[in-house]
Amino acid sequence: MAPPPAVLFPTSPASAMGPRSADTREKDKGVNVQVLLRCRPFNDEELRTSAPQVVSCNEHRREVSVNMNIAAKQIDRTFTFDKVFGPNARQQDLYEQAIVPIVNEVLEGFNCTIFAYGQTGTGKTFTMEGSGRKPKDGGMPTDAGVIPRAVQQIVDTLEAQNAEYSMKVTFLELYNEEITDLLAPDDVVRPLPVDDRQPKKPLALMEDGKGGVLVRGLEEEIVYSANEIYTLLERGTAKRRTAETLLNKQSSRSHSIFSITIHIKEATPEGEELLKCGKLNLVDLAGSENISRSGARDGRAREAGEINKSLLTLGRVITALVEHLGHIPYRDSKLTRLLRDSLGGKTKTCIIATVSPSVHCLEETLSTLDYAHRAKNIKNKPELNQKMHKTALIKDLYSEMERLKAEINAAREKNGVYLPRERYLQEEAEKKAMGERIEQMEFEIETKNKRLESLQDSLDSERCHSEDLSTKLENNQKLLRQTQEALNEAKSQIVETKYTIREKEFIISKFQQSEDALVKQATNLQSQLEHCAADIAGLHSKIERKSKVEMDNQQTLQAFHDDLNKQLKTLHESVLLSVEQQQNYIKEMQAQMESFMITKTKMIDQLREKSSILKEKYFSGMKCINELAHSHERTSTSIFQKVNGTVSSHSAALEEVLSSSVLQSEEILQDIENTLNNQQKEICSLLNEQRQKAQLSIDATKEISSQLISFFEMQNQSGTDISVAVSKNHDDLQKRLEELESSYKELSKQEENMLMQKVAEIVASAMARKEEMVTQRIHAIRDTTGNDVAALQQDLNKMQEARTKSQRHWEEYSIQAESQYNDVCDNFNAKKIVLEENIDHCAKRTKVARDCWKQAQESVQALEKNNHLTVDLIVKEGVYGNGVLLTNLEEINDNLDAEMNSGHNILADCINENLTADEQATSVLLERATSQCEAITTLQSSHNEKTTVIQSQADACFTNEFSEDVPTGITPTKKPVDAESKEAIEALRAPSLDRLAEEFKLDNKKMPSPEPSYENDISAENPILSTPKGATLKESKIPIFADSSLLLKDNRAPLATVN
Repeated sequence: MAPPPAVLFPTSPASAMGPRSADTREKDKGVNVQVLLRCRPFNDEELRTSAPQVVSCNEHRREVSVNMNIAAKQIDRTFTFDKVFGPNARQQDLYEQAIVPIVNEVLEGFNCTIFAYGQTGTGKTFTMEGSGRKPKDGGMPTDAGVIPRAVQQIVDTLEAQNAEYSMKVTFLELYNEEITDLLAPDDVVRPLPVDDRQPKKPLALMEDGKGGVLVRGLEEEIVYSANEIYTLLERGTAKRRTAETLLNKQSSRSHSIFSITIHIKEATPEGEELLKCGKLNLVDLAGSENISRSGARDGRAREAGEINKSLLTLGRVITALVEHLGHIPYRDSKLTRLLRDSLGGKTKTCIIATVSPSVHCLEETLSTLDYAHRAKNIKNKPELNQKMHKTALIKDLYSEMERLKAEINAAREKNGVYLPRERYLQEEAEKKAMGERIEQMEFEIETKNKRLESLQDSLDSERCHSEDLSTKLENNQKLLRQTQEALNEAKSQIVETKYTIREKEFIISKFQQSEDALVKQATNLQSQLEHCAADIAGLHSKIERKSKVEMDNQQTLQAFHDDLNKQLKTLHESVLLSVEQQQNYIKEMQAQMESFMITKTKMIDQLREKSSILKEKYFSGMKCINELAHSHERTSTSIFQKVNGTVSSHSAALEEVLSSSVLQSEEILQDIENTLNNQQKEICSLLNEQRQKAQLSIDATKEISSQLISFFEMQNQSGTDISVAVSKNHDDLQKRLEELESSYKELSKQEENMLMQKVAEIVASAMARKEEMVTQRIHAIRDTTGNDVAALQQDLNKMQEARTKSQRHWEEYSIQAESQYNDVCDNFNAKKIVLEENIDHCAKRTKVARDCWKQAQESVQALEKNNHLTVDLIVKEGVYGNGVLLTNLEEINDNLDAEMNSGHNILADCINENLTADEQATSVLLERATSQCEAITTLQSSHNEKTTVIQSQADACFTNEFSEDVPTGITPTKKPVDAESKEAIEALRAPSLDRLAEEFKLDNKKMPSPEPSYENDISAENPILSTPKGATLKESKIPIFADSSLLLKDNRAPLATVN
């Protein structure tokens, strides 16, 4: 199986770019290597021993100070770097401040290298790799190093850009000057202890012929995500050689280089696809150490020696680059060969120098600071990698695939070239010697190239100096030629001066004629301009007069608007006061109605109670009479039995009289009871009728309140529609209307619970009509605010119609309320008469009962007288009993008569008191209703007067106070402009110089010409200044009028000819 292809390290810019020009080399001044310094905190051992701190960091001034005490003298040294990070600096701070820009440059197509340099145990591996923990849930650990953070940044940036890209990584180790692939399979690379003598397979380091080196057989892993890179990094780190020393429990015993190559697809404006290439080399160097202090023995001592040797070579290379020595010892170590392009080459480089703050490491710290401070002066010349065409890359890949297929087939078929081992080793030795010679020749070529560059620079400077001299010579020649031409022309002009002066005089005369015509025309235009200015002044005065009239009208409208608002406010206050008075009146009416109902109820209960008492007394009296009659019958039975035959008729007549008297008394009492019951029913029906009328009043009030609420909502909507066109008082007016609406709704809801009788209906109706009239006026005023004068007048007329309609409705309601009040009064009077008749009937029936009882008494006495003689003997025994019975009967009768009279009087008094209370309540209600009617009539008159005032003010505002634009008669009228036509104006223009010259030639018929011998002499003297034969005056390079003016300024006469 063929070995993997060689990998270039580090990738140098493509060599397809041709040699730079002299200007490019002058502009390429180089970029200094960026050097960062990081100081670790004290470790546990240093804290335990309380080691003094000799290093202090000032991150703001980017300085590091080392405090030394030598021979009882305090010696301080201060170093300045690009960035300084103290013991408290976090991994994230270092990365964001220093590494992020470098990674962005890699994505732009540069090759960049970051490596850590310093003593063992100062945190180089921690800075580059971190603690080795994997990111959890896509998050980065706080102690993650430069490598995982750079990987995450690259992936996040490319994903955010939605770019098409590919990434390849390599990971190699340099241990004891042998290169090992940390990503190779386990059967190829077996990390073994130092004392293990099993053979390993190191990788060869070769020159690529372009100034860089390549590692043959180095594995390139293609990755697609950050997690794959983390996995490869963890796998390679596990294979890396580490060991425990006295200075570091896990000391790196080898140098490692982790490289990421990125290819990004781009599209040009022409649609061509290109590949942009960038490479990032992340180097973790092994730390330099003092063998006596680190405790290294045997193999560890050899490791430390090799590490110190390679780092010493690195320091020598840095010194040579800083001092610009002719020979740079890159080949003394494989580490410097791998970092050759990063130190003085075409790669952007960042060095992270790590130091310890302890005094125990003072010597190593000073060495690290010296080397890092000198490395600041190294200048690299970074270049963008050449963008590859997609087709060229595909072609190269196909060629590589064909080559690999051919090698595989040759290995399988064994038809390739096979050499003996000795010959193979000999060829390898020859190749090695040839490679060394090639390197020597390359070094010589590099030296010669530098010398060639210096010579080229000298040549360029001499060439620039020569070009300057040539430019000066050309300028002088040009100046001489211009001077000779001017001299030649001046001589020619001297010859033609006389002719030119004559021609000039002719032209001036023509111009004078044109000027006279133009002055005449300008005078005419001046007079027209004066007339136009006067007309414009009149127009301006008219515009000012118009503006003044409009301003006066605007002020009049504003004053009318303010006055209208004040009157509306007064009207609104009067409406609120009237509503408050009506509310108080309704409350008083409610209280009176409640007291009236309570009084009526109490009186009815008293009548019922007294009627029942009277009935009980009457029945008790009748019971006593019956008992006396029965007792008299029992006592007289024995006596009557003796005279049964003679006195039977008398007993029958007496029983008849007593029975008829009892029946008549019972009928009279039943009649009185029926009368009282009828009176009670009539009173209850009257109360029910009053309750029904009160309920009807409440229902009517509710309906009126709902109508008023809907009406005010309509008014509010109408006000909202026109409020935009009112003046700046729109918000205040809208707020007041809304407050009026809400307050009226609350009053309406209160009136629904307060109106309990018929009079409230009249008051509510009157208030509704009044509020309707007011709201109609407000609606009319709000509508007219945003309209013009005619609309305002129309709405005022509508307001007058609404006032008339409201007045008519109020009169109807007044008549209806008066009729209803008369009906109530008649009803009360009729009920009063009925009650009086019932009382008289009861009194009559009582009198009839008393007369009947007297008749019965007289009948009994007559019977006693008629039978006295016949039954005197028999009755003598019962006379005493009859007398006692009569006495008891008279006593009972008197008592019953007195009780009936007293009951009658009490009942009559109660009825009279009830009627009196009804009359008083009715009179009070009538008086208050009358007063409220008068108040409403007064308010209506006040509203009518205010409406009339508003209408009269509007009429006065729009008829008398409105200003009109009165014509003054001074406004200018349209006048025809007497202006010359365009052709006439063009006719005044002076002829052109050529035309005047031709006319002058025709007038003179002869043109003087310079002496031909003179021209020949001038041409002979300077061939460059010769003038072609037959050249006209127009071809002269110096203007005629300029030469003529020069000649006219001279007092001397021009020469006619030159002899």
